[in-house]
This record gives sequence, structure tokens and C-alpha cells, in this order.
Amino acid sequence: MDLASKRTAKGASVLVTCDADTQARGLLSEALSAGTPLTFLNDLPTDRRPAALKGAEALISWNVAKELRNEDWPLLEGLGLLHLVSAGADHLPFAHIPPGTLIAANAGAYAEPMAEHALALVLALAKRLCLQHGELQRGRFDQDTPNRMLSGENCAILGFGGIGRATARLARAFGMRILAINRSGRSGEAVDFVGSLADLEYVLRSASVVVIALPLTVATCGLIGRRELEWMASDAILMNVARAAIVQQDALYQHLVTHPRFMAGLDAWWVEPFSQDTFRLDHPFLELPNVLGSPHNSGVVSGSLAVGMRRAGENVRRYLDGTPSAGVVERKDYLG
Repeated sequence: MDLASKRTAKGASVLVTCDADTQARGLLSEALSAGTPLTFLNDLPTDRRPAALKGAEALISWNVAKELRNEDWPLLEGLGLLHLVSAGADHLPFAHIPPGTLIAANAGAYAEPMAEHALALVLALAKRLCLQHGELQRGRFDQDTPNRMLSGENCAILGFGGIGRATARLARAFGMRILAINRSGRSGEAVDFVGSLADLEYVLRSASVVVIALPLTVATCGLIGRRELEWMASDAILMNVARAAIVQQDALYQHLVTHPRFMAGLDAWWVEPFSQDTFRLDHPFLELPNVLGSPHNSGVVSGSLAVGMRRAGENVRRYLDGTPSAGVVERKDYLG
């Protein structure tokens, strides 16, 4: 009996631990094979939770550390796949996940809206839109201070997965040259340069705009510090739509203070409600005129959660059918 047949014989039960509205539930159900048992944990009374957890072949979650209780984890010993609706896996409690469980993230699920958001922040900073709006409110009509042209400039994209490639396509539309960094140092996408992290100094020194779209892993935590910021042009724009901890907080703040022409667009923050239940800054970034922030909502557009749920369902279906899953996470790459 092959792997897919074994899963079918077992019942191939799919358990969802996160909240899902009617649209998301419908799309998830359509994405799975007809007849696949699908259970939403939050619909169950307490006395039925243990059986659902024990019988799950695949589990779909958003923030599994908050969605499961401590007593739930030992019940998942037979879990074959833990699939995230979110695109990042750095928040996972790896120590609690059974050793034999495959883990997959929803890589690229929100790429298009996140790319738009990244370019929106870059444009707003380059064109001084927020600063000029504030000056107009104060009655100052400054028509003489020039803003920035993006056309003809180099855009370095650190992390050339779904988000990075979508960002590159938009940046190219503005006439920018693309310098890409990924794990392999290769890409089938049209770029002007592609390399690995070994080429980080070259692309940081060469780019006017740097977009961070990397996962937060052992290799990328604290990747951008004082030295790397000094490699960049004094008037460069740093854009982070990935994870804040890729950039060293103290180093970035000091660099922004001492290099007032350097700008940063931040959609990711070091202490956020998703993992730490609160938003907190150790430095007053939002008081700086060369910073523009957003509340880690670059991927949040109408229907985005439903789309993410559908994509997760499609990947779970591939797993249950015995075909390779996309977005598989290597535990050794992560800090947890």
C-alpha cells in the first residue's frame, strides 16, 4: 500500500485550529479532495478535542502556539503535516512539534499585496509625501526641495521567493534594476544580478533601495547591523516587510539618527502582538522624520485570509495525495 493509500485508509483527517469565516471554510473545503474529513477545532466542545487531535493526519494553523493548549501537544504524536496559513515559520514552538511531523509554511501566499505595500512605502519615502503633507498642514509650501526618482536606480531584494519576485516585477515597472539575493544564488526570473548571502556586501553597496523579504532563520537573524548599514549609500531606502529581527534594532536607530538622509520603511517590528501580545519599541523610531511605518499589515487585504486558507488546503491535498508539498520548513534553519 502506497503512502497516499495509507492516509486514505487512516481517514486522512484534516484539523483546523485557527478561526475561519464562511468564505475561508468554503475555499478550504473545495481545495481538499472530496470526502476528506475536515474539522474546525473551535467548533468542538471540550470533551471532543482530544479525539480530534489524536486523529489528525494534517493540521492547519495560523498561530499554533496560541491555538493549542499545553495538554494538546502530546495528543499529536501521529500528526503527519503541520501547515501554516501564515507565510513565516519563525514563531513555531518547534520543541513541541512531534519529531516526525512535516512542517510547511504558506510561502508566497500574500506576495502580491505585500509587494504593492513595499513599493508604496518606498514611493512615499522617495517622494517625501508624508513630510510634504505635514508641511502643507503647517502652511509651508515647499516647491523647491527635490524628491527622488526611482527610474534607473538599483533595487536590492534580499530574499527572492514569492514576495521578492513580486516586488521585483513592480520595481521593474518603475525602471529599476534588480539585484537579487537568495539561498541558491540562481533564479529563473529576469534580474540584473543574482547571488547568495555571500554577495550581501556587493548588493548593499550597489543599491539605492533595499527590500528585505527573507525568512527569519538562524542564518538571517541580526543579518543587518552597523557594518551592513554602513555599506549602504547615505541616502538609501531600507524596506522591511519580512521580520524585524533580521535587522539589529539598536544599529538601525543609531544609523537613522546619524544619517538623516537614510530612510527606512518598516512593516515588521521587534515586539509585536502576534507573538508577544503587545507592540513595543525600545527606540522612538516613529518620531524620526526619515521613518515610515505600518502595523505589519502588508499582506492584509480584503479576502487575503481566505486566499491563504485555500492555498494551504491545496498544499495539504498534495501531501495527502502523496505528492511533494511546497514551502516545507527545515527545522535546523530555525531558532525555536
